[in-house]
Amino acid sequence: MSKHDFNKLGYSTRILHAGHKVDPTTGSHNMPIYQTSTFVFEDADQGAARFGGTDPGYKYSRLGNPNTDALAEKIAALENAEAGLCFGSGMAAISTVMLHLLKAGDHIVAADALYGATFALFEKTFKKYGVETTWVDTSDVEKVKAAIQPNTKVIYLETPANPTMKMADIAAISELTQGTEMKVVVDNTFMSPYFQRPIDLGAHVSIHSATKYIGGHGDVVGGIAVGYADIIKPLFGTLKEHGPIMGPFDAFLLNRGVKTLALRMEQHNKNALAVAKFLESHPEVEEVYYPGLESHPQHELALRQMSGFGGTMSFVVRSFEKGKSVMNNVKLAHLAVSLGDVHTLIQHPASMTHAIMPKAEREASGVTDGLIRLSVGIEDVEDIIADLDQALKA
Repeated sequence: MSKHDFNKLGYSTRILHAGHKVDPTTGSHNMPIYQTSTFVFEDADQGAARFGGTDPGYKYSRLGNPNTDALAEKIAALENAEAGLCFGSGMAAISTVMLHLLKAGDHIVAADALYGATFALFEKTFKKYGVETTWVDTSDVEKVKAAIQPNTKVIYLETPANPTMKMADIAAISELTQGTEMKVVVDNTFMSPYFQRPIDLGAHVSIHSATKYIGGHGDVVGGIAVGYADIIKPLFGTLKEHGPIMGPFDAFLLNRGVKTLALRMEQHNKNALAVAKFLESHPEVEEVYYPGLESHPQHELALRQMSGFGGTMSFVVRSFEKGKSVMNNVKLAHLAVSLGDVHTLIQHPASMTHAIMPKAEREASGVTDGLIRLSVGIEDVEDIIADLDQALKA
């Protein structure tokens, strides 16, 4: 079925059928795991043709594998993107995309609230090689515009941001790049392709930590980048040279996990909205950050650019010590980093994922000592609420 035909199908149908391959040898309904490092050629001429690019067949799994290709095709179709590539982790996807788009002397405009490892990549590694970053509140389009310099090559967004749930207007920011060489790169992990599609809003590249909602079951690590073909196809050269590939078994697990994306995201969303409303009324909670709440300062933007609000939120308790107390007293929720799992996960960014950030910068970006990040699972929501209630009262 062509991509054009896929676009005529309902979204849940596309989740199942895009990229799905029936094994031509055995007729197996599910694609086998091509657990091989290399592929055999029929003769020398075929080998030469494959390395020369005139035969699209497989050569070596660092250079392509049927399992990873099927996953990339599926996620690209779900994001309405022209092409996609798979990586060994979300950070592998981010670093490879940025390495491809940047060179020494270039400049990044980035959201001031980012996943801690992304912050370290920009602030430490890229700075070492002559790429500077300006950190701005990307919820304010005018601040983004003011931060652009003549050598700005990438505007990098997380929306909603990790872990503050601050949002960026993808369409308005993408308009700033019209007629320029600048690219908008969006980390779309929190929303998944089910609830938000940055390419439709004007972004050039959408990145996922596939470990989260795409996999959905906490049993695999991976990353995916999708976008315009004139970016993604040359990006393969950077992937080939640096080697942060996804293995075929990981791709198999992700292809399996994503089949239930629609069902899982609907339940995550339903549960999270109920939990957010409960937390908003709890006496031990000072603030709740969840785009589905009318109290969220960008609720109207969420309604415009997303079709749901996701399963991840943050809330604030009175102190660092109270935050740790909640961590130590949950019984149903698992104290663990990551998100997007079918299980409810909870963590304390100030002492965990964002501890790498200097305290002043961390707090300025909204990651305060009492901030708690909660990834709401698909358990019965009454049980999630009861667990949080007893932990907050402990």
